[in-house]
Amino acid sequence: MAMARAMAAFFLCICSFTILCSLSLASNVTYDRRSLIIDGQRKLLISASVHYPRSVPGMWPGLVATAKEGGVDVIETYVFWNGHELSPGNYYFGGRYDLVKFVKIVQRANMYLILRIGPFVAAEWNFGGVPVWLHYVSGTVFRTDNESWKSHMKSFMTLIVNMMKKEKLFASQGGPIILAQVENEYGDIEKVYGDGGKPYAMWAANIAVSQDIGVPWIMCQQYDAPGPVINTCNSFYCDQFTPNSANKPKFWTENWPGWFKTFGSRDPHRPPEDVAFSVARFFQKGGSLQNYYMYHGGTNFGRTAGGPFITTSYDYDAPIDEYGLARLPKWGHLRELHKTIKLCEQALLSSEPTLVSLGPLQEAHIYRGSSGSCAAFISNVDEEDDKILQFQNVSYHIPAWSVSILPDCKNVAFNTAQVKSQTSIVEMIPDNLHALRVPPEKGTKNVQWEVFTEKAGVWGTADFIKNGFVDHLNTTKDSTDYLWYTTSLQVDEKEIFLKNGSHSILMVESKGHALHAFVNQKLQGSASGNGSDITFKCAIPIFLKGGKNDIALLSMTVGLQNAGPFYEWVGAGLTSVKISGFNNGILDLTSNTWVYKIGLEGEHLNIYNPNGLNTVSWISTTDPPKNQPLTWYKAVVDSPYGDDPIGLDMIHMGKGQAWLNGEPIGRYWPRTSSINDECPASCNYRGKFFPNKCSTGCGEPTQRWYHVPRSWFKPSGNVLVIFEEKGGDPTKVTFSRRVATGVCGLISEDYPFMDLDLWHMNAKNEQKPVLHLTCPKKAQISAVNFASFGNPIGKCGSYSKGSCHDPNSSSVVEKLCLNKSSCSIALSGENFHTGLCGGLTQKLAVQVSCS
Repeated sequence: MAMARAMAAFFLCICSFTILCSLSLASNVTYDRRSLIIDGQRKLLISASVHYPRSVPGMWPGLVATAKEGGVDVIETYVFWNGHELSPGNYYFGGRYDLVKFVKIVQRANMYLILRIGPFVAAEWNFGGVPVWLHYVSGTVFRTDNESWKSHMKSFMTLIVNMMKKEKLFASQGGPIILAQVENEYGDIEKVYGDGGKPYAMWAANIAVSQDIGVPWIMCQQYDAPGPVINTCNSFYCDQFTPNSANKPKFWTENWPGWFKTFGSRDPHRPPEDVAFSVARFFQKGGSLQNYYMYHGGTNFGRTAGGPFITTSYDYDAPIDEYGLARLPKWGHLRELHKTIKLCEQALLSSEPTLVSLGPLQEAHIYRGSSGSCAAFISNVDEEDDKILQFQNVSYHIPAWSVSILPDCKNVAFNTAQVKSQTSIVEMIPDNLHALRVPPEKGTKNVQWEVFTEKAGVWGTADFIKNGFVDHLNTTKDSTDYLWYTTSLQVDEKEIFLKNGSHSILMVESKGHALHAFVNQKLQGSASGNGSDITFKCAIPIFLKGGKNDIALLSMTVGLQNAGPFYEWVGAGLTSVKISGFNNGILDLTSNTWVYKIGLEGEHLNIYNPNGLNTVSWISTTDPPKNQPLTWYKAVVDSPYGDDPIGLDMIHMGKGQAWLNGEPIGRYWPRTSSINDECPASCNYRGKFFPNKCSTGCGEPTQRWYHVPRSWFKPSGNVLVIFEEKGGDPTKVTFSRRVATGVCGLISEDYPFMDLDLWHMNAKNEQKPVLHLTCPKKAQISAVNFASFGNPIGKCGSYSKGSCHDPNSSSVVEKLCLNKSSCSIALSGENFHTGLCGGLTQKLAVQVSCS
């Protein structure tokens, strides 16, 4: 065994050296109907979406390394036009938008890269990644046969291509980029654009090919992709996808391993068993390149979230979570899948499969390589029943909705429904070591906060006055979330509601997205749309006084539309304002004279940035106001303890935005989902997945913690600025560390056990299955919280003993695992009473603490 492991290490070293050489020399990248071909070698590729602006440069190497460790060959990213071209011809490629730096990090990791230039991206990103200013260039219509659109699109696309060429980043120049994408999912809406649709799609393809980058171009969901451009599939399942030409390979550019969240919705999850099933079926059916969208979702920092109502978190239930930690068991289960598929690569890419029907919903595909290799996939797409299937005179147990992979056509190395990877117990632990404080020079050492309060309505001078309403977006042009609509009215002292001391009702209709209503500088109420309907109507009780009353309505956007035909024309803002309760009936203010002001005074003065902190008179206080709207809070904080990822806990705040040292943390809004939503106690992975199938968090805030990258902190003197729109308690705002405090493992004796790393040397290990547990870095197993060999029930965090239990389970696990960073527990007679449960299949479930 020692010799075998030494040989494995030697071959791994040789393989790594070969990859390094292949990525440092110019590569010839072509394709045929079966696969991408790089320097004459067919490639079966696993790709991972990691969007550079949704993390920070300090995280990029770790994210890429974790993806590579997870069995990934390729990193995929969009290019975010509106993050780069801030105004016409004004480009930015620094910080989170340093595209070249990101690509070179991928290159140094000896990985390939897919560059999805678009430049329309959708991606739940503000305005679909297109600069808002382009909508206001006269005569421009997005994504159709429109000269203004095409001119700007071509200009930006050419800029990116030339930038990559200058840095020699295309594979044809020795770089990592093996594919580039133009446009995005246009085929789904092409017909809506009428006569301008197809000509535009063909123009986009032709203009891409004319860039002469030396690697193929792709167009996802483009069913009529022309000539050399490869059309690809985006979906939860793409095994049934067929390219639009027999000369093109079967590529899957977006496999969604989870789903995005919207404020006020549930938290969607996709089971790892189903993700693995979809991947295995795709390769079983002849696929050769599959990309996870997302593999690391990351964070919509600042105002980059689209939607509307897309959360600041873009975690996506991805294999790497928002904070950069591997999500277990999903990451581990997919890593084992990737290893197994790679064992089949030579056979998969050398031949057409032989299809063997094994039942109405069961089949096998057999691939035979030219060198005698053989690989088989056996699938059972029955959503309810496991099956015992006869394949090549051998019986195989195939669980419902699963695929078994046999890299040698005999032995099952992996089944998609049998998760052997450990599960991490991850918690957000409040960091109470560092109190929020201000510098001593600002006053006494007990002073903790500084406060600045906005006026409700027009601050400074009005921007303009108009009878009736203007569209919110056409007015702000997305320079801010906020637009003030203000007016006044005279109330006669004879009104009955004044005599009764009762309220009137403010009735507002809006195209979206949200609003706060103020009367005489006091907040009366708030309203908003939701993820499925941005328009809304609301009835807010208000208290008026006799005489003049000032009405100030703060209209807000929460991320702009990011997809759909003609999406750039979707507006926002008020359409009707009425007040009921008057003696003469309903008072309609819609056609009143309205005074408008764009944005907030604090925004205008840039008080969230270090250079603008002193542009207003902050009020120092040891007792900052609570539940007060339109309030800016400032505090100086130390860097939280350790090096764990950090989240800002905003559960006690209302709605607003936050910054650290001028860096935009993003929009916060602890908006809760409905308690009437359906959140199943357990998730059945069997059957087709859809976004609301396996949700959690009913009746809870959609997002509580907001990622603050470690690289944004200084050792001390960090300035945290919060703008609260409607009222909260800033004294309860805390930083929390994201920590894996424990791990769980569950394994059954009927799970296939093969040492995948040694498979190629025929060192197949026929031992009993082994449960592997590993604590995160610098931590050891400090306690065994649960251990049972027998037929334990439940899941991680809630295991319990079944009807059959080996009483020595805990002592065995403690002996093998306590005070170790990792341990392995074999389901063998040396460790457990293996015949204890009679004819029942025995399992081992363990939960341990890590510290």
